[in-house]
Amino acid sequence: MNKLAQINIGEKFLGNGHFLTNLTGVGQLVTMLIQISLTIAGVVLLILMMAGGISLIAGSNNGNPEAAERGKKTITSAAIGFAVVFAAYWIVQLLESLTGFNSILQP
Repeated sequence: MNKLAQINIGEKFLGNGHFLTNLTGVGQLVTMLIQISLTIAGVVLLILMMAGGISLIAGSNNGNPEAAERGKKTITSAAIGFAVVFAAYWIVQLLESLTGFNSILQP
């Protein structure tokens, strides 16, 4: 029964050198998740901007004002959503620098 404690679960399930085996605490995990979510938010912004632009151009060419308006709303909503995500991250960074408190965002 005491041999179960000697198994390195990280190497057994994830393999050697996997990025999750290098995490030393919850702070690094949360930092990694926040960085990934900001990257995903940027990709979603790009996709929504392209979809809104295509809808705006297609609606304008076909004389369809509803499609053009939908494209404008998509572009506006994507920009506002990304601004909220980006501002939330920087507000936390600002509060950290003002208070001197290192939150979980610091690795």
